[in-house]
Amino acid sequence: MSVSPIDTTLPPGDSAQNNQYTRYLRDNYNINVIVDWTAAEGNDFNQKVALCIASDTLPDGLVVRSQSYMLKAAKSDMLYDITDLFQQYASSQVRGIVESTKGRAMQMVSYNGRMIALPNITVTTDGVHVLNVQKQWLDQYNLPVPKTLDDIERAARVFKERKPAGDQTIPIVGPDKNTKLYCNFIESSNLSNGLDPVFQAYDVYPGYFLDNGNGTVSYGSLDPKMKEPLQRLARWYKEGLLDPELGSRDQSGEPVNANQAGMRFGPWWALGYGNGDSFKNNPKANWQAYPVYSAGGKWNVHMKAPGTDPCLISRKASPDVAAAIIIMYNVLVRDEAAFDTSVAIGWYPLRTVAAAADETEYEYKELIKVLKGETRPEDYKNPMSIYKLMYHDAQLIKGVVPGYTPSRELNVEDFSMANAGDFNRSYAILIGDRPYATVPIDKEVYSVTYSMTDLLEQRWPNLWKMESEVMLKIITGQADISAFDKFVSDWKAQGGQGILDDLAANYLKK
Repeated sequence: MSVSPIDTTLPPGDSAQNNQYTRYLRDNYNINVIVDWTAAEGNDFNQKVALCIASDTLPDGLVVRSQSYMLKAAKSDMLYDITDLFQQYASSQVRGIVESTKGRAMQMVSYNGRMIALPNITVTTDGVHVLNVQKQWLDQYNLPVPKTLDDIERAARVFKERKPAGDQTIPIVGPDKNTKLYCNFIESSNLSNGLDPVFQAYDVYPGYFLDNGNGTVSYGSLDPKMKEPLQRLARWYKEGLLDPELGSRDQSGEPVNANQAGMRFGPWWALGYGNGDSFKNNPKANWQAYPVYSAGGKWNVHMKAPGTDPCLISRKASPDVAAAIIIMYNVLVRDEAAFDTSVAIGWYPLRTVAAAADETEYEYKELIKVLKGETRPEDYKNPMSIYKLMYHDAQLIKGVVPGYTPSRELNVEDFSMANAGDFNRSYAILIGDRPYATVPIDKEVYSVTYSMTDLLEQRWPNLWKMESEVMLKIITGQADISAFDKFVSDWKAQGGQGILDDLAANYLKK
């Protein structure tokens, strides 16, 4: 298991092998969990996984943090073919969640036409990045809600000049030293404080491999149109509209939670889950979420992989053990809301998230109905629903949003913060996910691949390092925009062109 070195939620006497989750499995399903080893999440865990694959010592079950580990193990014939077992043991609820991805989740965990892992399925909106803005700052200076990059720039200038948070005011927060400038094909979602919407407003998709529609593949970061957003970002940085510590700050979340930042970009959960201390520090911090449109009024979005953390089952496992792991998957999906939420669910053995692709959009629409009195919580009492937390959330929502008024936009003062967990989730769904739940996207862009090919595995680390360094230097003024042209030629010369040719030959859908 991957464990958090800083998580302190396990009660005294409990362990990775003996806790509320493992006891639940033993008492109700006669499944006894033995934890072969644990490692700290991140590099320590990934190194241990790589060692297990290299030495053919996979435990019976293992959740990995990248599909590339699954493919390595599959190529070495280390994984259990669960195609038939999944059909026999997967619950109707789990099968429904898998089907919600329209085949994409199954494709991610298949090898040579056979199912070789349990899929990690996260909500689609994890990959949809929008603008987060402190609306009370806009109202304070009679500014309209920004729609385009020009609007965002105008608001940022006012924030810089008026300094609503004093000298510590940061108009737009950006990535810190630990995060990417934008998503890429292998990490296609959940980038808080990244700059994805800026590029997408120019109809460019850095980090993604794109099907050109003529049998060839291009790489979004090489698009000549990249120059325009890079130059805009460089101007924002030079003029103090972007965080002066962009790319070097320890944690971009710190100025957000201190309410020193006016705007940032992020996924749906970035509001509520992602900035909880902001509300603790100022209960009137009215963070709102909005789409970012192109100058022509289009909302362009790069779409994420269905999920990146599959659960592997060793080829050496017995059929009973393989079946038990599938049953554990069923149990977590159905009963997640039944556990004591003060204990991190990361202690659940072999936990890989399985959520209906449209779960948050469905909940947004249904929770609004509950608030309006059009439906009752009891209407959602179905333990096998693919929207597994809907009934739980519906029971709580009127208490969490006592100030709901149908005729106006929800704001922070409509919410009760009495229970932080309920507040965070409700705020994330009803405000953070409101754009994706209510506004149609004009253009959805998918990557040709969301996993490492053999060639990418060899060449990607160096290519991505070069790209990250060049783009950051351009944005922060350490390099002129002419560095982009050199990057394009260097990327192709250092193995990138071979990757494009390989993807076109072997990975385009025929």
